Amino acid sequence: MIIENKILSLFPKLIKILTKMGKVLIIGAGGVATVAAFKVAQNPDVFTDITIASRTKAKCDKLAKAIGNPNIKTAQVDADNVDDLVKLFNEVKPDIVMNLALPYQDLTIMEACLKTGVNYLDTANYEPRDEAHFEYSWQWAYKQRFEDAGLTAILGCGFDPGVSGVYTAYAAKHHFDEIHTLDIVDCNAGNHHKAFATNFNPEINIREITQKGLYYKDGEWIETEPLEIHQPITYPNIGPRESYLMHHEELESLVKNYPTIKLARFWMTFGEQYLKYLDVIQGIGMSRIDEIEYEAPLADGTGNAKVKIVPLQFLKAVLPNPQDLGENYEGETSIGCRIRGIKDGKERTYYVYNNCSHQEAYKETGMQGVSYTTGVPAMIGAMMFLKGLWKRPGVWNVEDFDPDPFMEQLNKQGLPWNEVFDGDLEV
Repeated sequence: MIIENKILSLFPKLIKILTKMGKVLIIGAGGVATVAAFKVAQNPDVFTDITIASRTKAKCDKLAKAIGNPNIKTAQVDADNVDDLVKLFNEVKPDIVMNLALPYQDLTIMEACLKTGVNYLDTANYEPRDEAHFEYSWQWAYKQRFEDAGLTAILGCGFDPGVSGVYTAYAAKHHFDEIHTLDIVDCNAGNHHKAFATNFNPEINIREITQKGLYYKDGEWIETEPLEIHQPITYPNIGPRESYLMHHEELESLVKNYPTIKLARFWMTFGEQYLKYLDVIQGIGMSRIDEIEYEAPLADGTGNAKVKIVPLQFLKAVLPNPQDLGENYEGETSIGCRIRGIKDGKERTYYVYNNCSHQEAYKETGMQGVSYTTGVPAMIGAMMFLKGLWKRPGVWNVEDFDPDPFMEQLNKQGLPWNEVFDGDLEV
């Protein structure tokens, strides 16, 4: 009896050991990081220890207070500085870093992960600060180093890129023998009641939209002028919206991983007013990313001084903060994949998508739907890693892993998906 009681007394400790998942370090305190932190905190069975770090610690403290979990730790870090990151990683000792900072900082954070033996996840691929150009080659170059270190790096785990890749992997696994065409369609039918605002970091957003378009056809990449190609596409519960062909990074990995794809494109909606303002911004040079010299008065009024500013960074400072849009945001987003291919020798079409309400996102996390649709998948990706389901040394895109457990969690974590078989894809 005494022995039996001793054995029974060990069960709580054993259960605690078996259910313990791991430590997560979130870098960033913007809209996406806010959503991800809320969702991480909602899953304490997986995330046993949470630290939030950013350049401004006060933002992290504010976020931790909003979540209401007294066990969340916060820290200050300069994500442009590898040594600063290494110091923080050695102090926190996370199992995985969720990089929800700026794309410019991807490589410094990956370097710090390699130096400290920490696994890595991000939501957007690297782009240099001085050039509006993004591609995966810079991060794929780290593949061997992460393999040799026995570490996992998961790239592009937001919605697009991210869920769009998981949707494609799910379609390939369950519904197609060959995928021939892939169109990723992204509609924001919300209204934030601002004359002009971007739904995520204005600097990154405007750089992305003003780049030349790019799509894949018959083994070649075809470049277009910015927003040159457009057409109306009908979105569920929303209706037709003018949709513009853009360059988006997930196409680069998807056509590599699914070589039967003959045509791959990415479409995004923009309102007429947004495009008018964007045209003016470009026309007057405020979308420039090079430094200009400007003579500014000194704060103490004693004279002037020549300073260097980047016009787009100055514009970011005067535009509405995307984190502040949620309260009055109405409407919803609709993002999905429209796929055509072959199953059992017959052509078929498939459309898988999610619609996300801005107001419901705000009620849960204080952020609007665009931040929500990026932050939730980032959390799920980290969950997949900590559960051992997406854990493989090297540098990987999301479609390199089994999509099924991720798709299951989308339904559980606030981004339920819908399917349409053999419908009109319109594209």
